[in-house]
Amino acid sequence: MTKKAKIKKELTGEKSSDAKTLRSHSLPCIWPFMGLGLAGIIFVLDQLSKWIVLNHLMVPPQNLRVTSFLNIILAWNRGVSFGLLSSNNPYGVWILASIAFAFAFVLIAWIWRSDSKMLAIAFGMVLGGAVGNLIDRLRFGAVTDFLDFHVHGYHWYTFNIADIGIVVGVGLVIIEHLKEMWFQK
Repeated sequence: MTKKAKIKKELTGEKSSDAKTLRSHSLPCIWPFMGLGLAGIIFVLDQLSKWIVLNHLMVPPQNLRVTSFLNIILAWNRGVSFGLLSSNNPYGVWILASIAFAFAFVLIAWIWRSDSKMLAIAFGMVLGGAVGNLIDRLRFGAVTDFLDFHVHGYHWYTFNIADIGIVVGVGLVIIEHLKEMWFQK
């Protein structure tokens, strides 16, 4: 179809089956903005909760029993998730911070390119958590963890709001990819 014919169809209101024409006139995808907004919300909630714990609940440091299965405690994680790669190496903080910083840019690109609501939200959750923990690592040399869940004397790793965002976001990415695999058959 010539350019002149396309313009005539647009002016007369005729429907075009040309995919490029349809895409060029569609509204911009809002999912990336939702993902970035959710990243901001998780970041703010994470930093606010850590500020409350550090400046109010843990002055002096103590073990606060909230429920029969949840305590608020203060723990410093010098490694990554669940204390992995933890060491007293003075360069470890900068290496992990550099990796997190690079990963944040990759996540922003994934969010921006996402045309799926679920993936934009999932990557946004991971980004918000990653940036929240990155800020801690740069400020304190370690990540502030304070949520201590336990059942019958068995304690889960201590974590924070950023970690929740990361874990839930990764879980949503896995679910979305499994869904794509199952329904493509």
